[in-house]
Amino acid sequence: MSKTSEFADQLRGADLRVTRPRVAVLEAVDANPHADTETILGAVRSALPEVSRQAVYDVLNALTTANLVRKIQPSGSLARYESRVGDNHHHVICRSCGVIADVDCAVGEAPCLTPSDYNGFVLDEAEVIYWGLCANCAATPSPQPTT
Repeated sequence: MSKTSEFADQLRGADLRVTRPRVAVLEAVDANPHADTETILGAVRSALPEVSRQAVYDVLNALTTANLVRKIQPSGSLARYESRVGDNHHHVICRSCGVIADVDCAVGEAPCLTPSDYNGFVLDEAEVIYWGLCANCAATPSPQPTT
């Protein structure tokens, strides 16, 4: 089965009409994990040059609401989108270059972490972002100040 057919099936399964912009956005998110809206817009426009910016925003919103894509927005960062949904995974982000990678559940099953106080909530998910330096940035020496 082709990816396009899989995306069409996902849309139908979420009770969404199958449209060219929706399929193009799903393809762009799948091909560009953790991409921001501008990257997704560029990828969609390479396939559908006539698509508007607002149409891509609307499709991303509909796909996020339908849980076909996941929106993450790390502190100080633009919203990012990914096609890996429903598995309670986390992310690691490089403070230097901004690269984002997936990290599987911290320990055990969802919600992965146990808070000190549940405040009466029944928990089913935890969202964790680890910050640090990726291997490339960590291997690059910091510039020394000149005097």
